[in-house]
Amino acid sequence: MSEQDDEFVEDPVRREAAEEVERELVMMFRNARNLSTHVAALVHPDLDPASYTLLLMVANEGPLRGMDLAGRTGLDKSTVSRQIATLVDLGLLERAPDPDDGRARRIQLSDLGSERLERVRAERRKHLHGQFSSWTTQDLEDLARLLGKLNETS
Repeated sequence: MSEQDDEFVEDPVRREAAEEVERELVMMFRNARNLSTHVAALVHPDLDPASYTLLLMVANEGPLRGMDLAGRTGLDKSTVSRQIATLVDLGLLERAPDPDDGRARRIQLSDLGSERLERVRAERRKHLHGQFSSWTTQDLEDLARLLGKLNETS
């Protein structure tokens, strides 16, 4: 057992706090999955949450090659290829020549994908602003800081 593990065993208050964090994270992940399912359907009725995540990655990082997407998501290349094909078929992504390699193609948002994603993001931001309307600025800053700290450990 590590020294940190010993701290949790010896300090019941710390152990309870860690268990409460775990419970809240489970709830947050469940809510995030439900939100992703809902938002994906708003972008396109046939869009699944996993492909929505891929769409967001392309939107946030710009044109990428399929193998780069696979590497960044940790998914199998064939899985990413199927998701890309679905997103292209739905008109949300398009393939474009790779300026660094004439034989390769990059995946980028289509005009339709950009328009729908921006519309949904604006609705989501409006919803979140409503949910956080009773929070103080300090609470929001604390949440952002702690979420950043959590993401750094992952």
